[in-house]
Formats: sequence, structure tokens, C-alpha cells
Amino acid sequence: MINPKSPAWTVASVLILTALQGLFAATAIARDNGPANSTCLACHRMESLAVPLPNGDKRQLYVSPDDFEQSVHGKRSCVECHKDITNIPHRKGVDRKVGCVQCHEDLWQAAQEENRTEELARLGEVVEQIDSYMKSIHARPNREDQSRTNATCYNCHDAHYIAPIDSHVGAQSRLKIPDICGQCHAQITESYFTSVHGQEVSVNGNANAAVCIDCHTTHDIESPSDPSTKLAITRNCGNCHAEELESYLGTYHGQVSTLGYTHTAKCYECHGHHEIKRLADEASQMHINNRLETCTKCHEDATQGFVTFQPHGNTHDFDNYPRMWLASKLMISLLAGVFIFFWTHAALWFYRENKDRKEGKNKRYVQMDDLPELPELPEGDGKYIRRFSGMWRLAHLIGALSIMLLVLTGMTVLYADSFWAPTVITLLGGPKSAAILHRTGAVGFMTVFFAHLIYFAILIGRNWRTFDWFGPDSLIPNWQDLKDAAAMFRWFFGRGPRPYFDRWTYYEKFDYWAPFWGMVIIGVSGAMLWFPAATASVLPGWVFNVGTIIHGEEAFLAAVFLFTVHFFNCHFRPDKFPLDIVMFTGVLSVEEFRREHPLEYRRLLKEGRLEQYLVDAPSAPMTRYSKILGATLIIIGLSLLILVLSGFVAHMF
Repeated sequence: MINPKSPAWTVASVLILTALQGLFAATAIARDNGPANSTCLACHRMESLAVPLPNGDKRQLYVSPDDFEQSVHGKRSCVECHKDITNIPHRKGVDRKVGCVQCHEDLWQAAQEENRTEELARLGEVVEQIDSYMKSIHARPNREDQSRTNATCYNCHDAHYIAPIDSHVGAQSRLKIPDICGQCHAQITESYFTSVHGQEVSVNGNANAAVCIDCHTTHDIESPSDPSTKLAITRNCGNCHAEELESYLGTYHGQVSTLGYTHTAKCYECHGHHEIKRLADEASQMHINNRLETCTKCHEDATQGFVTFQPHGNTHDFDNYPRMWLASKLMISLLAGVFIFFWTHAALWFYRENKDRKEGKNKRYVQMDDLPELPELPEGDGKYIRRFSGMWRLAHLIGALSIMLLVLTGMTVLYADSFWAPTVITLLGGPKSAAILHRTGAVGFMTVFFAHLIYFAILIGRNWRTFDWFGPDSLIPNWQDLKDAAAMFRWFFGRGPRPYFDRWTYYEKFDYWAPFWGMVIIGVSGAMLWFPAATASVLPGWVFNVGTIIHGEEAFLAAVFLFTVHFFNCHFRPDKFPLDIVMFTGVLSVEEFRREHPLEYRRLLKEGRLEQYLVDAPSAPMTRYSKILGATLIIIGLSLLILVLSGFVAHMF
């Protein structure tokens, strides 16, 4: 037995310690004169290694050598991060902080100086993420202890095992994220693990299932109450549920979100936040038994029809959404038919009229020589014909302004993903203000429409015995309109003379009756969307899906038709360009009246009624202001046309 107090044992002990120190010194030659990784792992590879904390817990110091080697830091020296470690045993009283931010920024600066940025591109991405982190809520001082941040890098990252997701270590790191976040957000994490996402992670070990950072983002995370965070979470849902996000963005809820506003329903407000369940789960907020209650969170007066609304319906899936598919195809066919016919009509008209102008054939709109001899108009020189009374001019102005307001406000929401929509919606005061303006325009247009119907009902009611329903003063289409259209196309192709018309042309009648169709389609569908609770109390929820399609497509048809075909017929054809002010002054010269409506001119002369329509020329101020008003409306209309078409193209592609 050796006596430990003997001089010999004392000498042996000194020799052993000296030898161990020499061994450590031999293996401790590393960067910055600190210990080598193998020296560090000689102790830290022990799973039981831990140090006590003031609260009685223990801080684990174990590092798996294999997992660390697979990590992105596996080839780096421990002391590059743990700069205070210079010898073993470690000095006591050293505040062992690791500066992740400064380290990566220094490395990136060195890479820039050495022109190695392409080689170390990933390091550049990390520095960008650091910039995002520094602006996040995690980088801000903790309210309880402002000497530390809410969360620093190593609070979230297990720095020893950071690895790409496609590696074993990376996949395991993803699965640990809910637990890591749960260190600060315990109650939320508990709810998360009851969700479909949490079950996939905790039960099935599915590393592709959504974890905290997939929804809340990684480094630039903000408070969930912040509007930008709400919008970011909604977008992030689409990373896994792309089709569902696309269909959601096609609804009014999604369009408002696209514009950058958060007062409409978003994914998590319908499906739940952290406790989201599968639809078939009876605990799901969107289960058929719970859906109405979910809707009432925003729509307090929601009725049973809300339950069958299809927020993720689309027009491409006939099997699941046949009504939406059919409505879409019918509207596309209508749009294609109307635009093909009338754009072709306008192009041919422009070609023929421009050609006749160049050949000097435009002195008269029609050749009068082949008509029966017409008596001269006594004192007709300098006189004008009254075409529209003040009432009709006012109705036209209110209708035009109402339509333009409807187009501006409606198309801004319909094409929320266009480059111009966010700017316009801001100028309008936001979606809520835009909705009020849209409904104001709807009321204005409906007022004109119904006032017009009442007027004609009274007029026809008084003269129903003598009223000629298919006569020249009637706007009801007749066989002559078909003959006139055929004659017009013969003239387009040089196969016949230019036709002449009575009071109303076939294209003017189309312009007149189109609002009737549009009012029924746009008006009825708009009213259903305006009063959803009343609609859903008598109709199933899918009418909202169909109504939205019809409302938007018919509005597009009306806007583009008015600002192309109607503008061309009235203002842009060569004989009228650049502006016809008859709708603003209400009158046109007798000579122009004879050229454009020779049959009506002859008829009024024969009936002795022409003088009833004769008026003096409009005053100079009236003419000037009419030109200014007309030009202003045309400029607004063409500007809206550009916005609508650019929005349509952006939406399609």
C-alpha cells in the first residue's frame, strides 16, 4: 500500500499532472492557440456532462461528435466560436458568450476582401438572414430583462448540429423546432401538438410537416398582431397548400389580403391557428357542423347558406365544382363572341371609312341622289337638330360617371395582384372606402336605370294604342336592323354602297340593350354579394361562387366594350375623330343630321315635324365646356381601359 501522504506519492502526483499537462499542451495547438476539437470532444462527448444552474436545473454540455461533424460547422474549430476558451481546465469566472452575428459578419467581410463571395454564397445568405433577425422581435430587448434579447441565435439553433434539411441531422433539427420554440411559447406548443401538423411531427416523425418557422418565417419573425405578419403567414400557407392558396386569393377575402389589408378572413381565421385539424375531424373549425359558428366570428348575421360556400372552389375542376366550371365557360364564350364580332366590326369600319376618306368619298356619309327627291328645309342654314333633351344628357353623365367609378373600384379588387392595384386602393382610402364608393356608383347607375324604365313605362302607357313597337322611333330590334348590318358588312368589303339609317342604327340599339343584360347580370349578382346574409337565407352558398364569377366577368365585358367599341362608334372612327359632343350639347347640325340619318330626315319632312326639333346653335361656352367634359371622360375611360387590360394580362400570366 502506498501512503498518499508520503513524499514519494507527492512526487508521483506532480509528475503525473505534469505529464497530463504536457499531453493537453501537445493536443491543444489549434487556431488562436486554443484547444483542438479532439481535446474538447474528449470531455464533451460524454452524455452525462452537465453543469448545475442557479435554479437547480442542469445545463447539458454533451456534443455528439458524429452529428457535429455532419453539421455546417463540422470543419470549424470549437474555439472559433468559443473564443474565451484558451486552456484546459477552463478558467473560472469567464462570461462564456458566443458572438454568432459578429463571427459571420467578419467571415463574410473577409470573403469579400478575398473575392470569394461566389464560393461562399451560402455565407452571404446567412448574413442576409442576420440582417433580418436584427429587425425582428427576437432581437429586441426582453421586457423582463433588457440586458438580453428575447431570443438570440443559439436559443433557437443548436449550433453544433446546424445542417441542410436533406441531411439526417437537418431533418432531425426540423423535428425539434416545436420543442425549441416551446421553451418560450409552451402553451402555444401544447396546442400545436394537438393539430394535424403537430401530430405529423410528434407521431409520424414527418420532417416535411409544417413547423413553427414554416408559418411564422425564420429570422424576420414579428408579432402575430402585426399586419405584415398576418399577411406573411397567409402567404406561407401556400408553400404547402398552393392550390388552396390560389383559390383563396380568387375570393374577396383573398383579394383584400393581396392588396395588403387584413380585415378580411385569412386561412388561420377559418381553419384555426396552432390547433388546426383535418376537415373530417369533428373538432375542426371548418367541419360541416362547426362551419356556421366559424363564419359568425366575422359575419354576425350569417345564415345557413354560408355553410355551403366553397372558398376553395375553382373553375378548372368540373367534377368537384361543376357550377363554377359552367358559369366560367359560359362567360368566356360570351366575352369571346362579343369582342370577336364588335372588334372585327370596328376594324373593318375603320379600314373602309379611312379608305373612303383618302379617296375623297367622305363628303357625304351616303349618296343622296338615289333617294326620292327631298324638299329643301326653309331657313335651315345654321340651324341644329335637338337629339337629346337635358334630362337624357344628365342621365348619360350620371351613368358614365357611375360606370367609371364602378370600374375603378371593382377592377382594383378583381385584379388585386396587378402592379397598379395597391397604389389605386391606397388613393381610394383602402378596401373599405373602395367598397363604399363602389356601392355609391352602383346606386347611381341603378337610379338612372330604373328612372329610365319608369319614364318609358309612363310614356308607353299613355300611348300604348298608337305606339309602334317596331317602328323607326322604337329601340326594339327588328328585321331591318339585320338587313342594315348585312349592308354595312357589304360596304366594309366594297361590295355595296354605304347604308343609310333612320333614327336608330343597329349598333346603337345594341349599345342600348347591352345595359339591360348587364344590369340583370351585374346588378343581381352584385346585390347578392352586397347582402350575403339575406342571400344565404334563401339560397345555397355556391351562388356566391357563381355570382362572383359572373359579376367580375360581366363587369370586365362592360368596361372593355364601353371603352373600345362604344368609344370607337361614337368618337374614334375617322369621320368622328377625335370627339363627338352631341351627347353633351344635345344637338347636331342639320347638315350632319341629313348625312347620318337621311331616312329620319326625310320622314320628319314628310310628316311636317322637322321644325319641331330645330334649335339654335349651342353657345360658344356650351360648346367649349362640352368638349372639355367629353375629352375628360374619354381620357378617364382610356386610362381605366389600360388598367383593366394590364390587370387582366397580369392575372392570366
